[in-house]
Amino acid sequence: KTIIVTALVLVLITVWPLSRLGTEFIPQFDEGDWMYMPTTLPALSPGKAQQLLQQTNKLIKSVPEVKQVFGKIGRAETATDPAPLTMIETVIQFTPRDKWRPGMTPDKLRKELDQRVQLPGVTNAWVMPIRTRIDMLSTGIKTPVGIKITGPSLDEIQVIGEKIEATLRDLPGTASVYADRAVGGRYVNVDIDREKAARFGLNVSDIHEVVRLAVGGINVTETIEGLERYPVNLRYPQTTRDSLEKLQMLPLITKQNAHIALADVADVYVADGPPNIKSENARLTGWVLVDIANIDLGTYIDTAKEAISENITMPPGYTLLWTGQYEYMARAQERLKHLIPITLLIIVLLLYLNFKNFTQVAIIMGALPLALIGGIWFLWLLNYNMSIAVGVGFIALAGVSIELGVVMLLYLNQAFKRQQEQVERENRSMTIEDLQGAIIDGAVMRVRPIMMTVLTIIIGLLPIMLGSGTGSEVMRRIAAPMVGGMVSSLLLSLIVIPTIYWLWKQHGLKYS
Repeated sequence: KTIIVTALVLVLITVWPLSRLGTEFIPQFDEGDWMYMPTTLPALSPGKAQQLLQQTNKLIKSVPEVKQVFGKIGRAETATDPAPLTMIETVIQFTPRDKWRPGMTPDKLRKELDQRVQLPGVTNAWVMPIRTRIDMLSTGIKTPVGIKITGPSLDEIQVIGEKIEATLRDLPGTASVYADRAVGGRYVNVDIDREKAARFGLNVSDIHEVVRLAVGGINVTETIEGLERYPVNLRYPQTTRDSLEKLQMLPLITKQNAHIALADVADVYVADGPPNIKSENARLTGWVLVDIANIDLGTYIDTAKEAISENITMPPGYTLLWTGQYEYMARAQERLKHLIPITLLIIVLLLYLNFKNFTQVAIIMGALPLALIGGIWFLWLLNYNMSIAVGVGFIALAGVSIELGVVMLLYLNQAFKRQQEQVERENRSMTIEDLQGAIIDGAVMRVRPIMMTVLTIIIGLLPIMLGSGTGSEVMRRIAAPMVGGMVSSLLLSLIVIPTIYWLWKQHGLKYS
């Protein structure tokens, strides 16, 4: 009974480290290279964008650990990369780790880069290239946490986004936060006065053609260089179209060869408008991008939801959708809520088919939490978060623990049966001493095989725990529950299960 009470106390104590484990979808990969993906405020001119890109590249390259920097801003002429001019994508390659400054780690390097690249109107985000591309393809969000605001009005969406940005900016764990300016774009409008145009003998299409060719340009030919073909675009020099006043003075030639300015037949002015319009499920959408640091995803989401609910009142017709990596985690947790009970039922069914006895099935399933104690404490000591990878490790640990328990019960049943047959041959009743002898005999026969199994698993997983390189973060979290849980599983198989077996069998004995 002392052993059973001690086991129950250990289970209760383990609730403390379990409550302090964070949650995440998959641990962050160290892909070797990084990507700097800041977001600027809208209405950024091409000239300023080029200057900003060169400035950030120089600041990043000034860090000794950086080997090469290559950045791009804007988008190519393709529908698969709808990046606005306000989004920078800079790939950072580092020197080999053995050439880094003494004591330098990726976390310290990220903090140094973030402190060095601080520019007004620029919201930093340091991400991994491959994972970020996958996240952007599936959810559209490039940061670990994203909030999608849906509703009927872009103006109201921007107001809500700015309130969320102000609320989350000072929240613990927030590295950066940026809300899309849904109506923060600037557009040059050419409002043609038809009466003035007709007075000069011009129609609307003539004026449109001049503006399109002068400002946007036209491909007049293409140059062939080997197997590559490049278009040649002809338009007015940038010096004649880089301001509103110069656009107003664009020359037009009438059919009577008279030279007039664009302002003579049109009103040229700058108007506000949405830089881009996003929609999902036929509803207008605005995004809030949140990068986090020194906090797990689940804890941050819970804290952020509470802060937003306390400080922001959502107008009717507007909703918030939490996305990014959180969307993966929520989807996986929802599936596990259904899969775990089904899996446990299948295990119970298989155990019953093997033992044909619900009591022995209950012994194994009831003792299963004891096998998970070591894995939980080991995760807490390593400061790992609960994730899908950790869940896979616990599933493997539970399988091995149940297997050890099944084998132990089989040997205990065989030893008990042999002792029972011997007692019947001696024509007497089984005593407590006979039961203890049978349990000791059955348990001792399994000490060496169980020790060999446990040590083999631990020794085999140590290279994974001590290894490094891309993907090792996930492998360590799969192996950690197995390494820590094997210790508690060993105690479960050798001590707890025989003790529970003894408590169960002693009630059916006749004392002599």
